[in-house]
Amino acid sequence: MRIRRARLDELEFSLVEPFETSFGVERRRRFLLLTLESETGEEGFAECVASRDPAYSSETTETARWMLSRYLLPFVLTARTIDARRFALAADRWRGHRMAKAVVEMALADLEAKRRSLPLYRWLGGRRTRVEVGVSVGIQPDPRTLVRRVGEYLSAGYRRVKLKVRPGWDATPLARVRKEYPDLRLWVDANQAYPPTARSRIVRWATAHNVEQVEQPFPERALHAHAALVATAKFRVCLDESIVDTTSLTEAIELRALTSLNVKPGRVAGLHAARTLQAQAARAHIPAWVGGMLETGVGRAHGIHLATLPNFRLPGDLSASDRYYADELIDRPFVLGSDSTLEVPRGPGIGVDVDARSRRRHLVRSRSFGQ
Repeated sequence: MRIRRARLDELEFSLVEPFETSFGVERRRRFLLLTLESETGEEGFAECVASRDPAYSSETTETARWMLSRYLLPFVLTARTIDARRFALAADRWRGHRMAKAVVEMALADLEAKRRSLPLYRWLGGRRTRVEVGVSVGIQPDPRTLVRRVGEYLSAGYRRVKLKVRPGWDATPLARVRKEYPDLRLWVDANQAYPPTARSRIVRWATAHNVEQVEQPFPERALHAHAALVATAKFRVCLDESIVDTTSLTEAIELRALTSLNVKPGRVAGLHAARTLQAQAARAHIPAWVGGMLETGVGRAHGIHLATLPNFRLPGDLSASDRYYADELIDRPFVLGSDSTLEVPRGPGIGVDVDARSRRRHLVRSRSFGQ
């Protein structure tokens, strides 16, 4: 197919409550929404997961906009024929910028599935029509507030809860939550907050409070430290930021540095890369799950479709629409089912449309490319 036009919108949404991690606090999310229009008039949508500030990643909305405007969108618009797979292969000529590449690849995937009248999950090779999800809870002002928030999410129907932790906010809040909810399926995520020397301390509090999974406790390149944790832990050790491609996953598998894998398509250059990583993990008998990055409904839709693939066996961070935003970007918000699942949209492509009024309300600036 050929791409006739591209539209790059910068939007800003307020979160329903501050979301605090070891990187800092987010109250508003500024992100890029890409719309690609084919020569026959269909539109494909995707959102870039890069944040305004270089905290979680070196990529930001500014670097992504520059990469998209200078290289990626001109390439797509001048290609005689293009699809998601061809783009992913061609984009390897430019180093890095995985989040910028991902938004183009995912918009092309949405467009390609629509042109074939297929829901995206069928186009990807998935089969499930509902996917199990959990909820991620940021660092709270105090343990009492944390316990209350966890209780509210459990009442809403979530069965798996992931708590953000960091040095100084781990053992005590975990103890309070576990005491109140002894049967809770409990995960934690450190976002690289601990030095490798903290391994014994992590094992103590994670074991004492029956934590099922500890995610990315050490810096992304500290694979040997993660391997040492795997060797002594009775809980799963999950890698996220450490895994950016098949090479990094191969190294981690060879070192036995993980027993679970978090895959975020917007972080690893798109859906094809994410599908490859989950298949590679499956061959090593490592379960995977789909992570989230505070996406609106567009990004969440892509993640839900991806989560239907076979090795996404653990509940993902793909919460219902009202978890993060009171005002959604899509026309049909995602609603949590009583079994802690979300329904996979059945329509062509991602199966949801961008709500034009919501886009106008939250628009910061916009630029069009092409005819």
